[in-house]
Formats: sequence, C-alpha cells, structure tokens
Amino acid sequence: MQRFPFVSLRQSLLLLRCSVALIFLAHAVVRLLLNGSVEQFAGYLNNKGLVFGTAIVWMITVFEIIGGIALITGHYIRWFAAGFIVLLLVGCVLIHVERGWFVGEHGSGGCEYSFALIMALLVVAAAGRNPSLKTF
Repeated sequence: MQRFPFVSLRQSLLLLRCSVALIFLAHAVVRLLLNGSVEQFAGYLNNKGLVFGTAIVWMITVFEIIGGIALITGHYIRWFAAGFIVLLLVGCVLIHVERGWFVGEHGSGGCEYSFALIMALLVVAAAGRNPSLKTF
C-alpha cells in the first residue's frame, strides 16, 4: 500500500505544473470575462506611470493563456516558467511590495502568493521534460 501523498514524484511534478498553469489561465480568463476588468487593470498601470496600460494588460493576458496551455501540454516548459517568473517579479515591484508580504489575514495584496508561485515555477522549470521522469 502506498503512503501519503499517494502519488509518485513524477505524478506530483505533473500536478504542480498543471496546477500552476491553471492559476495563470484562470487569471486571464476571468480578466476576459469580467466586463471592464482589462480597462480597470490598465488604468491601474497607467496610474503607476506606465504608458500603454491597455496594451500591456492584453500582452499579459495573451501570455497567460498561451503560457498556461503550453505548460499543461508540456511545451517550452522552461521558457514559459521563466516568463511567468519575470511577470511575477515585475508584479511584485509594481504592485505587491508596497502592500507588504502577506496576502490575506495579516495584509492586503502582498508578495507571499507571488513568492509561492515563483518557487513552484522554479521546481517546474528544474524538472522540465527530464527524461528520467518519463512522461513529465
């Protein structure tokens, strides 16, 4: 009988990769489905001093969709993981650092969630399509 966590390392890496991908896909899809969400995010970026906020938001959204699908299907894992890490780091600098470390309970919109995603993406990138992990 197999013990907790009841999955192999290979299976857990696959679950991690797909879960992280779904998080980014969800962000993009919700942004598209909520009327005014793109414009609201773009306005926030414009208020931070960035120009072309709407174009930036659309680039982020397209990247999250393409990158999320690529991670799920196992294509260009390291490249998209690196891109998502850059996206998260820029988000921390522009948005989250000024709000502190904690996301909830002890804070509001801090960096801890982005930090956890960055660590997960590092594991995903390190595993890549490692032949010793077979179908990962």
